[in-house]
Order: sequence, then C-alpha cells, then structure tokens
Amino acid sequence: MAINKSAAGKPQKEKIDPAILKVAFILVFGALAPLFDSTMVNVAIETLTRDLGSTVSVIQWVVTGYVLTMGIAIPVSGWAVNRFGGKKVYIFSLAVFLAGSILCALAWNPGSLITFRLVQGIGAGILIPTLQTVLVQSAGKSLGRVISIIGIPTLLGPILGPVLGGVIINGLSWRWIFYVNIPIGLISLWLASRGIPADQPAARKQPLDLTGLLLLSPAFAILIYGISQISRYGGLNSSRVTVPLMTGLVLMAAFIVYALRTAKVPLLDLRLFKSRIFSASNATVFLGGMVMNGALLLLPLYYQQVRGESVLFTGILLIPQGIGMLLTRSWIGGLSDRIGSRLIVILSLAFTIVSTLPFAFAGPDTNQILLAAALVLRGAALNGLLIPVMVSAYVGLRKDQVADASIALRIFQTIGGAFGAAILATVISHQLPSHAASGALTVAGAYNVAFWWSIGFAVVSFLPALLLPKGKEKAVLNNEPVVTEGAGVTEA
Repeated sequence: MAINKSAAGKPQKEKIDPAILKVAFILVFGALAPLFDSTMVNVAIETLTRDLGSTVSVIQWVVTGYVLTMGIAIPVSGWAVNRFGGKKVYIFSLAVFLAGSILCALAWNPGSLITFRLVQGIGAGILIPTLQTVLVQSAGKSLGRVISIIGIPTLLGPILGPVLGGVIINGLSWRWIFYVNIPIGLISLWLASRGIPADQPAARKQPLDLTGLLLLSPAFAILIYGISQISRYGGLNSSRVTVPLMTGLVLMAAFIVYALRTAKVPLLDLRLFKSRIFSASNATVFLGGMVMNGALLLLPLYYQQVRGESVLFTGILLIPQGIGMLLTRSWIGGLSDRIGSRLIVILSLAFTIVSTLPFAFAGPDTNQILLAAALVLRGAALNGLLIPVMVSAYVGLRKDQVADASIALRIFQTIGGAFGAAILATVISHQLPSHAASGALTVAGAYNVAFWWSIGFAVVSFLPALLLPKGKEKAVLNNEPVVTEGAGVTEA
C-alpha cells in the first residue's frame, strides 16, 4: 500500500540500529533507580517521621531537598556532556546517585538523611538529561522510537514506585527503599562501562558559564520550591509562597537578559526559542506536565481518601494505566517518526479528556471496571502527549545543540508538573473546608472538582499543540548547520 512507502519507493519504517537499541536499554535501566526512588520515598514519609523521631515538616525536606538539588544540577548537564562526553558524565552521575543511596540507607537521624538525599539529587539531576542527550544524538531517523524507550521509566516510575514502596514499607525497614538502589546501580555501572561506546567531547573546550550557573540553577530550584509551597499555604496569599516565586522569576529574567547579551557561550542557548516548533514543543511539554503530573497526584489520593484503599492496593489499582502506556509506546514512537506530532498530540489530548471524565463524576462506589478501563485509555493517551512533542523539539538541531534542548525540555516539564500538582492540591484543600460535612461524598466532590481542573489543563494544551508540525519533519542531527522548514534555529 502507498501508505507504507516513501516517495522513493522505500519503506518509511526502518528498524532501529541494534547498537542504538542496546545503548538505549542500558541507559534506561540506570534511570530506573532514581525515578522509582523518588516515588517510593513519598509513600514512606509517615514511616520515616515515626522511626526517626521527627516531625512531618522536617521529614518533608527529604523530598523537597532532593527536588531542589535536582533543579540545581540539571542545567550543568549540557555543559558537562559537551566538555567531557556523554558516557563519562552518565557514569559519573550514576556513581553519585549510588553513593547517595548507600549513605541514605545508613542515615542515623533526619539531618543525615536529608543531607544524603541532596547527594542523590545531584546525581539524578545530571543523569536524566544526559541520558536523553546521548540517545537523541545517536538516534538518527528512529528518533520517535528511541524517545519512546527513554520515556519508559519516566511514565512507569510514578505508577510502579508506590507499589514497590508499599511492599517495602509493609514488610521491611524503610532503609530498603535505598538498599534496592545498590544492585541496580552496580549493574548499571558495569553495563554502562562495557556497553556504551566512548564518545568524543566537543572539539572546543567550552568553559563553564559560572554567571549563568549562579542565575539559572538557583532560579529553577527556587521556583520549584515556591510552587511546592502553594498547596501547603493554600494559594498565593502567603509570603512563603510569593517570596520564593518572585525571587525565582527575577533570577530567571536576569539569566535571560544575560544569556542574550553575553559574548560567551551561555549555560543554556536561548536562541533555540527563535524556532516556532521548539517554542511550541516546550509550551506543550509544560502544559503536558501539568496534565500528567497533576493526575498522578489525584489518582492515588482519590483511591486512598475517597475509596479508603491502602497504599499497596492503590498502586495495584493504578496498574491499568501502566498497561495502557505499554500498549501504545512503541507504536506512537514509530508513528511520530512518520507523520509528525500535531495530529497525534491533539488526538491524545482528546482521549485524555475522555478518560478523565469518569473520575470527574466518580464517587466512593463507582464501578471499578469502568475506572480501570478509563485508566487504560488514559495511559495509552499519555504517550501521545510526551513522545511526539519531544521528537518535534529536536527538529533541525545540530548535535551540539541537543544538550541545551534536553535541558530546556527537562526544565519546562519539571516546572509544569510541579505547578499542575500544586494547583490541584490547592483546589482540593479549598473545596473541603467549604462544606460543613466531611463524609465520603463530600471528599469525592472535592476530587471531582480537581479532576475538572485537570481536564481544563488538557483543553488549554490544545493551543500550543496547534503550532506543532502537522507533517513529517526530518530531525537531522549532525555537526553541520541544518535548516529545517519552520525550525529557524540554525543558519546555513
């Protein structure tokens, strides 16, 4: 059939180079530990508070400190890859995360645990964008299918992590949350050292942009912290929310001015945003993060607070969403390589809305089979919100620009996810006090309103999605300047 042939008569779908596939799975295996770890720690907060004789407000810094150091470390990854090569940076970040995990498992009080989590955060912050950069630079025409592999731990971590965390907390010491990272880390280091080909750093040794680092890294971290305080203080009325948010925005604005005026190579090349496609991709990633992460907060809380399920059984009930993700992952990746991203993202947003509607009307006794079917459909649609957009973001970039693109995408996705979760948590907290009663139906009503907000995020996401490529855009990645129609990033 004509749909399976290119203009030259060759099949449009090409097999992924086995060497690239091998590297992809090695890199993704190493990323499992930090992505599962963050969700497992979330379900252990109460246990940590009790066993370490502390308070929730103090133990919460086990999570907050980790996120902040991740934010500080992420912008450094691009410079490090260009300076030292992707393989060395990946192994270094994995080793730092492993060292942090060992130290966390041996922690003797809240202060030591928080400190060692900061070490973990540095390793995780460098590891994830480095993984993405290394694979995108070597993906060639199979970019969509390679990105579908990259996203496996990102999407499955929040679903399977709570299940593993629940099993560990119910049957073992909290220390096993960190002990389980040790074999994964050691195997990953061995595989990476033997299986990832050595790559050459950039020919010109780029000095670290210290001014940019002192502006962008704190800006990102402080913004994430400010956003995380929104739900705690019920909105933007508290100075504990507005001060960090304003500080982060001022630092971010200062970095933008500096990066556009400096004669040096900035920590993040903002000229990439001259591309309509790149800007639209980042805007869609931001809103997509709100859609995905917001619901990842709501769904387990709905099952626990409305239906009274345990942490472990809640994780089991969320497995259908993971099944939906696995069903469409490779298919959407290949489709993104062939037809572009706009239609896939628009249809995925529509299916996301449809699959969220049952939860917008759900109560304590809503049929479990209906909700499970909605989760399968939602999981299948989530792939279409992430993979095609990531593919379009790299259209027309040179290899040396990929690291900056990966950092930008990671920043927008992280901020969007944190913002979405904070808004929905605030909506729930505002809904509950407005009722005199606090029964199951009242709590269910509060979550119904929050799910409608999540649907609203998806509706707004249509706007940048309409600016994504509507046809096949060839993502050429090499060391020569490339001009792709609509990209506007490089110069011939």
